[in-house]
Amino acid sequence: MAIQQKLVPNLWFDTEAEEAAEFYCSIFPNSRILGSSRYTEDSPGETGTVMTVEWEIEGTRFVGINGGPLFKFNEAVSFMISCEDQDEIDYYWEKLIAGGGEEGPCGWLKDRFGLSWQVTPKGMDELFGHPDPDRANRAMKAMLKMKKLDVEELRRAADGVPA
Repeated sequence: MAIQQKLVPNLWFDTEAEEAAEFYCSIFPNSRILGSSRYTEDSPGETGTVMTVEWEIEGTRFVGINGGPLFKFNEAVSFMISCEDQDEIDYYWEKLIAGGGEEGPCGWLKDRFGLSWQVTPKGMDELFGHPDPDRANRAMKAMLKMKKLDVEELRRAADGVPA
């Protein structure tokens, strides 16, 4: 594996690194598996099983390691997907929770591997950082009631239009 970007997210899995890489590459356009390495006879893993897998999504490389059950993902680290519109939000939301993922609050979810994602519309920072604090507050109150984000509902709330 020839990693060329300076910072590479390295994700610890029990035994599912290859399955996870295939799952993520099936969801994101412009993605591909770049390679894998296997545990050798004198390594801590089972000889011949996948030790690491490297993949790329939209030009960003990731490495997954099958390190065993010692560490689990939690919400302290997540990946944010900046979506163009509601259709894109719906697409990523449904794909990432498929097969055992779970919805969380405010546009957050966990995929079936336990990795946290934020599926958000572009422009969220402008909406919540708006110079009119009442507008930003109305949008925030609406978001706090949501699981998957609804772009139109957020805009209506910001504008003060009842649901």
